[in-house]
Amino acid sequence: MTVFRRPLTAAAVALLISTPLIADEAVDLDVVHRIRQEALQNSKVMEHLFYLTDVSGPRLTNSPGFFSAADWVVKQLGEWGISAHQEKWGPFGRGWTYSRFSAHIVEPQSVPLIGAPLAYTPGTNGPVTADAVIVAINNEADFAKYKGTLKGKIVLLGAGRDLAMSLQPLALRRSDADLAALTQVPDPGPIAGQRPPGAAAIGMPNGRGGGGGANQQFQRALNRFLSDESVAVAVRIGAGRSEGGTVFAQAGGSRDPKDPVPPPTVVLTPEHYNRIARLLDHKIPVKLEFDIQARFLDDRTDSVNVIGEIAGGRKKEEVVMIGAHLDSWHGGTGATDNAAGSAVMMEVMRILKTLNLRLDRTVRLALWSGEEQGILGSRAYVAEHFAAREDMKLKPDHARLSGYFNVDNGSGKIRGVYLQGNDAMRPVFGAWFKPFDDLGAATISIRNTGGTDHLSFDAVGLPGFQFIQDQLEYDSRTHHSNMDVYDRVQRADMMQIAAIVTSFVYNAANRDELLPRKPLPRPQPPPPQQQSGPVAPAAGAGGR
Repeated sequence: MTVFRRPLTAAAVALLISTPLIADEAVDLDVVHRIRQEALQNSKVMEHLFYLTDVSGPRLTNSPGFFSAADWVVKQLGEWGISAHQEKWGPFGRGWTYSRFSAHIVEPQSVPLIGAPLAYTPGTNGPVTADAVIVAINNEADFAKYKGTLKGKIVLLGAGRDLAMSLQPLALRRSDADLAALTQVPDPGPIAGQRPPGAAAIGMPNGRGGGGGANQQFQRALNRFLSDESVAVAVRIGAGRSEGGTVFAQAGGSRDPKDPVPPPTVVLTPEHYNRIARLLDHKIPVKLEFDIQARFLDDRTDSVNVIGEIAGGRKKEEVVMIGAHLDSWHGGTGATDNAAGSAVMMEVMRILKTLNLRLDRTVRLALWSGEEQGILGSRAYVAEHFAAREDMKLKPDHARLSGYFNVDNGSGKIRGVYLQGNDAMRPVFGAWFKPFDDLGAATISIRNTGGTDHLSFDAVGLPGFQFIQDQLEYDSRTHHSNMDVYDRVQRADMMQIAAIVTSFVYNAANRDELLPRKPLPRPQPPPPQQQSGPVAPAAGAGGR
């Protein structure tokens, strides 16, 4: 077909001369092939996962499991010839761990119960058997109804809940329609301070809603009341997705020693909680028994991030960073959240070192602590090395960081990447994804995604990115639950993630220019966790 073009005007010629053309992103397909071969045919990623989960998990920040995992990562990186160390930050507050949890209905029949203790709550100091009672405490005014009646009792905090049969699959892969929707600019949200029509505020009685200052204030008051009343054990019903033997457990108390310590506090799967509640509703006495061995750890109030580094060549003062959070909650072994991301990033470093790839820039790995309490470890690192979001006073290394890549949405394979509003990265990522069309990764979304450590970088104007991943069972079964274990991690997906991230890191390390940036943001007020001190968030708060 013949194409006719009009001659360029003088103004158009001048515009072309004055506007630099965007050069194609160079991708070394030979190197990509070698990376794919190593990642897909000689993978060690599940070995890394084994040591982080079955050996060291769970890894609640500042628990023995966390420090065991951090020590192992440093040792393993060193054996590969990669410089590694632990970098202190803090204060985080006291640690917490538990070594035993046993729960039973004793009367009217003997029944084992499925549940978990809540973090930052004490143990029972041996088996405790007591009568169960159920209370309805939704605000501080309700305390008066129960004052003087709960001593020595095992207290169920709130009514049971109806469980509807779900016809939805537990595990999901992203469909073509899902991915296409992500490529579109989202509808604008409501005006700041306004609530969409018909929307109600999220309530938080019994720790069942989102975080926030009001929730934390009520939780402190409730913990103090239950402790003052000498409650033997406080019992919560598994919220949200808890059912079918899966129970989601986070914090029930505070890591700040100045805050009130609640009685031993547990969460039960709704089916078992509901049985107890129905018996009590029918005036049938119920005796429960709990045996919880849990303790606070006050010897280390600072925490650590694990840092590993492969030195670059001609641009070694510039840095490409990759990361994931090493910490977890305690119900399972923290496999999909987020030993998966940590194992992938270790595998990226192993592949780079094994293939002895040329790296112009330094590649730095960071495995964070305190993510589950509000991305605290990465925030502290970014403030120390690059800039604090509160004042935006840039440090010299701010100009030398090319970008940061994060993995923290379970073990689902990469389907694309969120631009975080950085549209200048679109052609870059488009070129980098092209060799992975056959692995299902191509979607580029202008949208922001939240809840994890890339936000610490984005908040100070640094290119920070989280990948779009298949959802699998993350939100339905594993996230913060007793089912977050090694067996729920998908091996083939992990290998695919490692191949793509390694290729992206190689491209970023050898690109002629640093990755493009958005304009610098204005200083921001401290996040709620920093304003109110190191207080454990209510259920649903914190990181991914």
